[in-house]
Amino acid sequence: MGIRPANTLWGISLPAPVEAFLWETNPWWRGKPARPVPPFRRWLFEPALQRLKSGLTPVTVLRGPRQVGKTTLQEQLIEHLLEQERVPADHIFRVQFDEIPSLRGIEDPILALCRWFEDRILKGTFNEEARAGRLTFVFFDEVQNLPDWAPQVKALVDHHAVRVLLTGSSALRIEYGRDSLAGRISTLELGPLLLREIAALRGWGEIPPLLPLNGLRNLQEPSFWRSLREQGHRYRPVRDRAFAAFSERGAYPIAHARADRPWEEIADLLNETIIRRVIQHDLRVGERGRKRDQHLLEALFRLCCRYAGQAPGRPLLVHELQSALAANIGWQRVLAYLRFLNDTLLIRLIDPLELRLKRQKGQPKICLCDPSLRASWLQETIPLEPDALQRASHLSDLAGHIAESTVGYFFGNISGLNVAWFPERGMEPEVDFVLTVGDYRIPVEVKYRRRIDEFRDTLGLRAFLEKTVYHAPFGILVTLTDEVSVTDPRIIPIPLASLLLMR
Repeated sequence: MGIRPANTLWGISLPAPVEAFLWETNPWWRGKPARPVPPFRRWLFEPALQRLKSGLTPVTVLRGPRQVGKTTLQEQLIEHLLEQERVPADHIFRVQFDEIPSLRGIEDPILALCRWFEDRILKGTFNEEARAGRLTFVFFDEVQNLPDWAPQVKALVDHHAVRVLLTGSSALRIEYGRDSLAGRISTLELGPLLLREIAALRGWGEIPPLLPLNGLRNLQEPSFWRSLREQGHRYRPVRDRAFAAFSERGAYPIAHARADRPWEEIADLLNETIIRRVIQHDLRVGERGRKRDQHLLEALFRLCCRYAGQAPGRPLLVHELQSALAANIGWQRVLAYLRFLNDTLLIRLIDPLELRLKRQKGQPKICLCDPSLRASWLQETIPLEPDALQRASHLSDLAGHIAESTVGYFFGNISGLNVAWFPERGMEPEVDFVLTVGDYRIPVEVKYRRRIDEFRDTLGLRAFLEKTVYHAPFGILVTLTDEVSVTDPRIIPIPLASLLLMR
C-alpha cells in the first residue's frame, strides 16, 4: 500500500515545490514503482550494498566522474532493498540535490529534509525505528552541491541511527567533507567501465578480477603480476574483443549500453553531458560565488586532451593558452584551473615522486579518465587495439601517450594506492609511474609498440631497480602485445589489455 500524506506531527513543513519533488522522486512511498533500472550492475554494487547495510561507518561515499553510473547504482540499491531485502518503503529516503528545487531560505537543509521525512513519512524518529530493528536508509545524490553539507551529515549520523549513501562527482568537495566526517565515512571510487565490465555488458563473457577491493598487498608480489599476465592469456578471446570495443568507443557505460548507435552520436552526447556540463555548471562558480573563466577552462581541457599521458612544462601550457585566448595568463592561474579539472575526476594529475621528504622538480602528468573524452572533444580517434593501430601506424606515438594516460588513471583510481611518476634527474632516466605499496616501490614503464628493444626500453626500470634506496624488488613493463619477453627476471612484461583485467 502507498503512504498517504498526513497532518504533520511536529509542525515541520517545506516549500510546496520541494515537498512535491520529494514525493515524485520517492514513488515507493505511494506504492508506485521507480523508473526501470538497467539489469547490468557495476562491479561496486555488492561492496556498496554491504557497506550500506553493515559497514564500519554509517556513511558510505560513492564518488566518480559524471555519467559513470553512480545514480543508476544508487537506484539499483534502492530496488534491491525494496524487493530483495524487504525494507519497508517508508524506511528509504532519496534526495537528488542536482535537481531539487531551490532550498534557499531553509536553514540546515539536510537536517530539515530528514526531520520532514521523519514527520511526514516515517511517522516516528530514526532512533525509535532502529530500536525496533528497522533501520532507515538515506540516499543523497550529488550532495556536494549543497553548502555545508558535511557538518549536517555529521550531525545526522552522530545523533540518529541511519545508514547513509552519498554520491558525488567532485573530489575536492568530497575531500573537504571527509575532514568533518572523520571516522564516520568510507569512500568507494567508481570510474568508467572496467574491461571485464565491457565484456559482460556486451554479452561476450565473464572474466573474474584478480585484485580484491582491499587487496593492495597483492601488488607487492611478482607472482600476482605473472598471474595477471596468465589471466589475460586464459581469457584472450573475450579480452581482445572487449579491448577492441574499448579502443573504438572508450569505457563510458552509455557507449556500450547503446552499441547500436554510431560513435559520432555518442561523442556528441559525451561532449554535452560530461565535458560541457562540468565546465559550464560544475566549475563555473567558484568560492564565494566568483565566476571562473569558461573559455580558459575549455582551452585548458583541450590541452589536457592533447597532452594526455604527458607532463607538459609551464612555458608550453602558458604559451599555448596565451596564444589561443590572446590574453596574459600566468602559471599560477593555469595550475589552479588544472586542479579544478582534477577535482571533477575527468582528469587525474599524477605528481612527481617525493623521496626523502624532498619534492621532485617537475610538473604533474595528465591522465584522462577515459580516452573517449579526448576522441569526442578533439574529434580525433586514436586506436589502441594492436591490429587497428597497425593499420594506422602513423598514430603510434599518440597511441603510446594515450596508453600511458590510461595506465595512470587506472592505477590512480585504485583506492589507497599511491601513484607518482619519476622525472629524469641527473643520470637517472624517467620512469612513467611508480606505485608505492607499503614499504615497496614498483616502477612501471609503458612501451606501446610492437618491437621492444630489451636494453633501451627497460633502461628506466633497470636504473630504478638498481638503486637499493628505492626499495624496488621488481618492475612492470606495459606492452602492446602478448609476445614481448624480457630476459631480466626482475622485469615482468604485461600487455595493456591484460593489465586492465586486474580489477
